[in-house]
Amino acid sequence: MNWTHEALFDRVGTYWHMLPTLQQGRKVIWEGIYKDGTKKLDTFEPATIKGIRNDDMKIEFHNGSIWQVTGSDNYDSLVGSNPVGVVFSEWSLTDPQAWEFIRPILKENGGWAVFIYTPRGRNHGYDLMKVANRNPDWFSEVLTVDDTGMLSPEEIEKERLEGMSPDLIAQEYFCSFDAALHGAYYGPQMAEALEDGRVCGVPHDPEHPVETWWDIGIGDSTAIWFVQYVGREIHLIDYYETSGEGLAHYASVLSQRASEKKYNYSAHIAPHDIRARELGTGKARIDVARNLGINFKVAPKISVEDGIEAVRNVLGRCWFDRDATDHGLEALRQYCKEWDARNAMFKDRPHHDWTSHPADAFRTGTVFGKGGKSNGSGPLPYRPINIV
Repeated sequence: MNWTHEALFDRVGTYWHMLPTLQQGRKVIWEGIYKDGTKKLDTFEPATIKGIRNDDMKIEFHNGSIWQVTGSDNYDSLVGSNPVGVVFSEWSLTDPQAWEFIRPILKENGGWAVFIYTPRGRNHGYDLMKVANRNPDWFSEVLTVDDTGMLSPEEIEKERLEGMSPDLIAQEYFCSFDAALHGAYYGPQMAEALEDGRVCGVPHDPEHPVETWWDIGIGDSTAIWFVQYVGREIHLIDYYETSGEGLAHYASVLSQRASEKKYNYSAHIAPHDIRARELGTGKARIDVARNLGINFKVAPKISVEDGIEAVRNVLGRCWFDRDATDHGLEALRQYCKEWDARNAMFKDRPHHDWTSHPADAFRTGTVFGKGGKSNGSGPLPYRPINIV
């Protein structure tokens, strides 16, 4: 915030401070208070401020610059804002597609970006740090408690004795990118896939049909996995996700893939809520999809816990195309439990963030993929896919 405070007077423009979610942005920055009791917004001199919009979390300055708190969960709603500087706070937890969306804008504007974060395994945060280390146009720095002196060895030992795991200590205090991702549902399975060489180039095989696994959002992202079954192997050959579009858009995506990549579809698997009716039209989405040429098979509703266990059991047979499924693949790596900060423990439910839609789509296909039958009672426990 201090960096941006100086920058917005050096150059008139729009500046964003982006958290993983808009809600986090309000709590952490807009309503945030430092340990000395001062508000974070007091970073900005009152005399320089022309106006404040609490609903948009936006400050306009007398020189014409604008500073705004945003979230990576709604970055595409900010089209036209044309920022010249962006701070990605908690970058390792941020939807990496936000950077892909914003980068061309900053490039055209001659703008800048700052990424601040604690490691969360060797994810997109790690990859970006490697890019920065190789590129003389970037600055990169890793500071552990040994560098900052924020905590003494005695205080860290006290944390360990009070139950903080060695992996979490290594991650939070010593910036370890190799510590196991705390609370990740599929951490061991995804690490095994990488070690086994099952994250690689997985080309489409025209001799086998393609099945799609969906999570359909209303007002947020829709995620689609493109899958082929080759013997007992499950090949994840493609992935697509976007937000703010109707079913007609996704019907067009399927048609384009069929035309350009020669996909021959065998089934489209949707979650149980595809039967819900749209408020505006009163039509069930499954009927809207059918009129667009997408004949969904509907997965039965089972508990999230059973679905997660089913995914764990099937991941050992999955092969992922490294390039075509990179976003979905990263989501599976990072999909984790919700953290209860008050009680310093994980809750028995997933944390809802950008990883949720890819993970939910994968779970839908896993419990009701090829050979599945929807009879209202759900699939047999932990026999997620019948491979023929």
